[in-house]
Amino acid sequence: MFSMSEQFSTAIKANFEAQLAMINALTGTALEGVTKVIELNLGAAKASAAESAVAAKQLLSAKDPQEFFALSAAQAQPNTEKAMAYGRHLAAIASGTQAEFTKTTEAQIANAHGKVIGLLNEVAKNAPAGSESAVAILKSAFDNANAGYEQLTKTAKQAAEALETNLTTVTSQFSQAAEKTVKQADKK
Repeated sequence: MFSMSEQFSTAIKANFEAQLAMINALTGTALEGVTKVIELNLGAAKASAAESAVAAKQLLSAKDPQEFFALSAAQAQPNTEKAMAYGRHLAAIASGTQAEFTKTTEAQIANAHGKVIGLLNEVAKNAPAGSESAVAILKSAFDNANAGYEQLTKTAKQAAEALETNLTTVTSQFSQAAEKTVKQADKK
C-alpha cells in the first residue's frame, strides 16, 4: 500500500505529464493550422499575381472607355467569387483548428477528471477516521470546478458556432452585393 505522499506525488507527476502531452498536441494542431493558412495565402498570392498580369494586359488593350469599363466589370465578379472562396477556406481552417483544440482539451480534461476522482476515492478509503467531511469538501470543490469548466466549454462552443454563422451570413451578403454591383455595371 502506498502512503498518502506517494499517492499525491504519483498523481502530480501523472498530471504534469498529461499537461505536457496536451500542450504538445495543441502546439501541433496550432502549427498545422498556421501551415494551412500560409499555404492558402501563398496559393492566393501566386494566383492573384498571375491573374493581375492577365487582367492588366486586357485592360491596356481596351480600345475605348466603354470596352475598358466592360472589361473591368467582367473581372469584378470572378474576383469577388475568389475572395469569397478564400474567406470560406480560411473559415474552414479556423473552424477545423478550433474543433481539434476542443477535442484535444476535452479528452485531456476527461482523462484528468477520471484520475483525480480515482485519487480522491483512494484517499477517502485510506483517510483516517473523522476526515470524511474534509474529503467530501475536496470532492465537492473538484466537482464544482469541473462543472465550471463544462459551462465554459459549452459557452465557447456556442461562441464558435455563432462566429461561423455570422461569417457565413456576411459572406452571403457580400456575394449578393457583388452580384448586384456587377449586374448594374453590365446594364451601363
